[in-house]
Amino acid sequence: MRSTSAASRFWVGLGFIAVLGFSLGPVLIMLKTAFDARANAGSRSLLPTDLTLDNFAFVLDEGNFLVYLRNSLIVALATVVISSALALLASVAVSRFKFTFRTSVLVMVLIVQMVPLEALVIPLFIQAKTLGMLNHLFGLVVVYVAFSLPFAIWTLRGFVSAVPRELEEAAYVDGATWPRMFWSVLLPLVAPGLVATSVFSFITAWNEFVFAITFLNDQSSYTVAAGLRQFFTQYGTNWGAVMAGSTLITLPVMLFFVIVQRRLADGLVAGAVKG
Repeated sequence: MRSTSAASRFWVGLGFIAVLGFSLGPVLIMLKTAFDARANAGSRSLLPTDLTLDNFAFVLDEGNFLVYLRNSLIVALATVVISSALALLASVAVSRFKFTFRTSVLVMVLIVQMVPLEALVIPLFIQAKTLGMLNHLFGLVVVYVAFSLPFAIWTLRGFVSAVPRELEEAAYVDGATWPRMFWSVLLPLVAPGLVATSVFSFITAWNEFVFAITFLNDQSSYTVAAGLRQFFTQYGTNWGAVMAGSTLITLPVMLFFVIVQRRLADGLVAGAVKG
């Protein structure tokens, strides 16, 4: 019995190491290439042969990275704020109020989530051109909000539905108005779900590439994902700069996770235990 248990632990541990290595392998290669003076994406070594920070200095000094970072932060934060606000109001509407075609609205939201983003590039480009939103960060925010809303609405709907109506009724009995009940009772209880959807919206806006290079023509308006394209030229690819830029791009995402990780963990397990 002990030998069977030990063997099981061994295989579980081996599987964990394999999955961890498979997940961290690309990250290690990225870091190795970023810190290597003789960057070569085809190298099989996981350690830099000539350690240097020149790739990072090149990206920061000549790669306009700080401009791209500013643009990405504007787009990502605006997407998070707008999509979270709209999704919260929509989730409250479909969970707390009865209206005609409520089920149809939810089905349509789900169908929109199933449409491949690549299939909408040309139609949205034509629409953005007609509305004069090309080469403007606001146009990119509108697109990202539209893509983030279906997931956010479906996720927050579950959180709002899980809030007992008795709490809202008690607030009404105590004399609270609907806005006061919303801010003091409902919002704190769905905050974990709001954080979870905010993380999704932030990552969607931060990492998106296709719409960024399609909607933005001016290099000064590029986001960080689109800005990396400048290191791919007809004369070759500066892999050191590409990987250094990719490393810098991951830092804001990691910082965002550190800030919201406690609320995110609450949101992921919310509803797992029935109270």
